[in-house]
Formats: sequence, C-alpha cells, structure tokens
Amino acid sequence: MSRAFIFPGQGSQAVGMGKALADNFTQARAVFEEVNEALLQPLSTLMFEGPEADLTLTANAQPALMAVSLATIRVLQAEAGLDLSRDAAFVAGHSLGEYSALAASGALSIWDTARLLQKRGQAMQAAVPVGQGAMAALLGADLDQAREIAGLAQKAASGVCEVANDNGGGQVVLSGTKATIERAIDISKEKGIKRAVLLPVSAPFHCALMEPAAHAMADALSKTAINTPRPPVVANVTAAPVTDPETIRELLVQQVTGSVRWRECVSFMAERGVRQFIECGSGKVLTGLLKRIAPEARGVSVGSPADLEAYHAFLGEAD
Repeated sequence: MSRAFIFPGQGSQAVGMGKALADNFTQARAVFEEVNEALLQPLSTLMFEGPEADLTLTANAQPALMAVSLATIRVLQAEAGLDLSRDAAFVAGHSLGEYSALAASGALSIWDTARLLQKRGQAMQAAVPVGQGAMAALLGADLDQAREIAGLAQKAASGVCEVANDNGGGQVVLSGTKATIERAIDISKEKGIKRAVLLPVSAPFHCALMEPAAHAMADALSKTAINTPRPPVVANVTAAPVTDPETIRELLVQQVTGSVRWRECVSFMAERGVRQFIECGSGKVLTGLLKRIAPEARGVSVGSPADLEAYHAFLGEAD
C-alpha cells in the first residue's frame, strides 16, 4: 500500500473550519455534536463563528482541530468508501494530530480523544506561567545546527532550550525559557541562519518545561481505553510505527516533553513505499512540508466539500 493519511497540529486552526462539512454532511455533524457533548461546551459554534482569540486557546484549538480531521475522515468513509485499515499503510499526525490519527485508526474513541485533548491543552497551558516560556522557528537550519544553537543558548542563558519540532525543509522549532530562546535567536543570527523568529504561542510546548503536563496526561491516559490501531500509527517521538496499546499510552506521555520528529516520520513512510499522503483536516501545512521532505511523494489536503473532487482525482493518479 502506497498511501498514508496525515493529520495537522496546532496552528492550522481558523474560524469557519468544518462549517461547510457540517452544512453538507450528516456524518460531519455527528462528529461535531459528539465532541460538543464530550466537552460539555458548544465547541462547534466557536469553530464556525469564533471569536478567533477563543478558538486559538490551546484547550479549544486542540479538540477543535481533531474534530475537523475526524469529520473529514467520516465524510471520506461515507462518500468515497474509505477504509483506513484497507486503504492506508500508515497514519500519522503532528503533535496533537497524533491523537487525531489514533482516533481515525480506531485506537481511541472520538469522545475520549476530545476529552484527552482538552485536558492536554489545559495542562500544557498551566505548566508554565504566561511570559516565562517561548518558542522560536529557525528557518534555513537543519537538525544538527538547531541542536548546536540550543546547546550554546543553554550555556549562555542558563535556561531550557530544546528542539521541539523537526518539521523538515529547513524548519526546526526550539522551545524553552523565554530568555534562553531569545539568546538562541541571537546565536542563530551569528551562525548565519537564514531567519529566526519568535512564535506567537502561549506556552513552550515539547520541552522539559512541560513535565507537569506529562504527569497530568499520564494520569488521564491511564484511565482511557486504547485499542490496536489499524493501520499502524507512526509515532512523533520515535518516528516508527506502533500498534501496541500500552506502548501507545507511554509514547503519548513522552510526546508532551519530547520532540516532534515530523521530518523523520514522513521520511520513514516514504522510504517504505508511501507515495501518496492525504492531509485530513484544517489547512495545508503538512502538505506544504511534504514537498520539502519527500519530493518524490505527492500530497493532497482534504478539509471541505470542495476538496472531495481533488481527492478523487488524486487517488486516480498513478502511483
């Protein structure tokens, strides 16, 4: 099988996402209603109407993005006959998108996934007081350069600075204490990195500062039923496929503080023959990154009724 389905992470949210799906397909509406009930809040109204500031809050954005991804999957199942266990070699997701991948592959229920992501967002936000952490994107840097810069910044500023995301295509994200990240930006300029910019985020995700959130997720996940995913999920922290429920539980805890090895995840799938990547949900971020990581592969983004025709055309292309 030369196909994989991939799921976006935080930053892909936008007011209005999922509305056209809900307006046109009962399967999508059912997903949004289930998420609303699980969270005891009208999250779909926030998704469809805003305000943007509330949608961007981590505890809202994470389950909202999952809801659009799973609504897309349900529509593809109903309208295009999708069967992930038959039609895909792997699924994978970027950060919170890994939860979407697990729900899509049957490892987690939508209800449990929504509640886990709400908890994850709340725990991540509470782990570090606002203003004490930061994240920065290094553009034009590879992983080794980013690690060197992080090490130098930690020595210079005596704080946390770690690689949070290796997104591929010369895009690596650092996370840590604010002063140390600012020092990393200065060092990046000295090292000739094309561009280094602070990201507009509310917390320093995927670094050691998230340890309190990891403990909170360990507790939440210990009470959650996890099934064997079909197809396998390529995990963020190992860039390798996983199917064992207990291993999935452990890796989701590690993911809170661990680096998202997205470049390696995509490379792993491409090296095993995957040539078609379908991004399900809001935005086209992962499809854009794909072109730089695995230029021999092709991608398509599906997140609205208008995308269904492109999806059918994409599947009809020769592998």
